[in-house]
Amino acid sequence: MPLDPVFAVPLWAALPVAFVVTQLANVMTTLYLHRALAHRSVTFRSPFEFVARVVLWIVTGIDRREWVAVHRKHHVFSDEPDDPHSPIQRGVWNVLFLNVVYYRREARRDDTLETYAKDIPADRWDRVLFSRSIVGLGLGVGLLWVLFGPAVAAVAGAVHLVGYIGLSGAVNGFGHWFGRRPHDNLATNLRWLAALTAGEGMHNEHHHAPRSPRFGRTWWDIGGKLAGVLARFGLARLHESGRSGRRETVAA
Repeated sequence: MPLDPVFAVPLWAALPVAFVVTQLANVMTTLYLHRALAHRSVTFRSPFEFVARVVLWIVTGIDRREWVAVHRKHHVFSDEPDDPHSPIQRGVWNVLFLNVVYYRREARRDDTLETYAKDIPADRWDRVLFSRSIVGLGLGVGLLWVLFGPAVAAVAGAVHLVGYIGLSGAVNGFGHWFGRRPHDNLATNLRWLAALTAGEGMHNEHHHAPRSPRFGRTWWDIGGKLAGVLARFGLARLHESGRSGRRETVAA
């Protein structure tokens, strides 16, 4: 006999559930993958760092070493031919809709991981759990199933997948194509995109000072505000840094 879900909600509730899950994924991406690992501007305290890895695993299934390697290469060759996902090189609509394809293609290159993620070796947890993306995503959908039932879990999971991939493509595509450029780089600031991606839309600010835990002094950088809250509660440490130049070194 099937068990009843913990919360009996109508099918339309799958949309707000998907929105919450997508925002959780965006927060984990900007705080843990982007600011903490890729640029070393934030350090998570143990065991909170492990909790972040678990949450990232079940809401995105992303391999942290692959994401960091591809992102660091993007900074080294920003909008140049070797940039893995530059809209200037590949076309804005291609990056918007095919960003995940460009990401997977670059992540499969052994030299990319060896060059750009050499300071993040695969540990025991990576080998046993976190490298198994399907298992993590399956657990995430299973949790939604237990909480809200199979129909809501299926719809919310699908909407979340499309939303998260789409917003990532928008940051890499629109975020290097149109918007404000207060600093001398080709990335742009889009406040509406920042509001939907925990601050990632403040992309010109980030490329101006990639090793800063904050993407400019603005309320639109939600991730920067959350990093400050974590620091105040002793769960993270911020590493304030000025502008590091147009190109960023591989080893953070």
